[in-house]
Amino acid sequence: MRSNRNDLRQTSTGSIGSDNVFADLGLPDADNRLLKSRLVGKIDEVIEKRGLTQAEAGRIMGIPQPKVSELRNGRTIDYSVERLYRLLNNLGVGVSVLLEELPDWTKGEVAVREAEATSDAERESSYSMGM
Repeated sequence: MRSNRNDLRQTSTGSIGSDNVFADLGLPDADNRLLKSRLVGKIDEVIEKRGLTQAEAGRIMGIPQPKVSELRNGRTIDYSVERLYRLLNNLGVGVSVLLEELPDWTKGEVAVREAEATSDAERESSYSMGM
């Protein structure tokens, strides 16, 4: 998610932004804002997929309904990344952090990637194999 305003590419019809709109806008802490945005997007997706009301989602996540509404409308200032992880966990979404040392010592990046969906049968076999 590493990006800054210098990543904008100029074309004859205008500028093409980077993968981080917050950096393109020159906002401070752009990487963290993008990470939070993606985590909240997943929270919203799970709420929609499960057909939960905001009140139901709030009970599951342990926050009041108005806070669910604020989150779904992009207000993340009151939430740390770690708290968003916990809210996702409460909704039944596992969060994994992968630390990868880069061989050429270049600056690392923070990325959010969706895991491959696993079927119940695949989960059962991984449990039975002692994983």
